[in-house]
Parts: sequence; C-alpha cells; structure tokens
Amino acid sequence: MRIAIGCDHAGFALKTALKEWLESEGYDVNDCGAFSDERVDYPVFGARVGEVVSAGNADFGVLVCGSGQGICMAANKITGIRGGVIRDNWDAEMTRRHNNANVACFGERVTEPAAAIEALRVFLSTEFEGGRHESRVELLAALDEGAEI
Repeated sequence: MRIAIGCDHAGFALKTALKEWLESEGYDVNDCGAFSDERVDYPVFGARVGEVVSAGNADFGVLVCGSGQGICMAANKITGIRGGVIRDNWDAEMTRRHNNANVACFGERVTEPAAAIEALRVFLSTEFEGGRHESRVELLAALDEGAEI
C-alpha cells in the first residue's frame, strides 16, 4: 500500500514517528515534507499530499501539524480528498467506515505518538462500510465538481 505523508514544522516529530512505523510495517511511503522543524506553511504540505492522493499516486495520505486542523483544511481543498482529524481509534474507524476518508490528519500537540500510531493502524485497516453512507460520499464528490446539493 502506498502512503503519502507530510507535515509542517509543528508536526515534524510526529510525522517522523508515523513514517518510521509505516516503513517498519512494509508500507511504501512517499515523504512530501517538511523535512525539519523549521517554520513552514501547512497549506503547502496539506495540498502536496492531497494532490498525490487525488492523482492516484498514493492509496492514502497522512498529515500532521500542531492541531491537525489546519493541514486537514488544506488537504480538503484538493478535489477528491476526504480528510479527517484523527485523535483516537474511534475517529480513525469512523472516518474510514462512514466517510471513506483517504487522508488521516493528526495534531502533534494533542496526540501522543503511541496513540497516533495505533489510530493510524486502525485507519489503514478499516474498510468503508458503503450502504447508507455511499450516497453521502457521492454528495461530497458532487461538491468537488461544484454541484449544488
């Protein structure tokens, strides 16, 4: 499975821990930056990972900033991205099961590395439930195309 990963300066340490775990589990990881804890702008990296996933060059994306919120907002600006902020295993499961999320966003300042790793494991191993949730995901895709709903 191919994973695109990125962060801003406030998420660098957690991104590094998540990347190391992903690689140890045999995932093919595309590190889209940032590559240090020097100040950078989160929209650049949220968009970069979103574009890789949207283009089909990664199966999922993983993003980290201080809270998880800003970088998630940036990723969700990219057509086809359904990113969610993940703080625990329940968030991880529900964003996949009900929303077919393709980008997991974490906040380094609010989630410890061990909890983030476990939540990412849940995210990547949870299947989309479909059924009654399918039409809602289709509505999200229609919004990407500029439809009024």
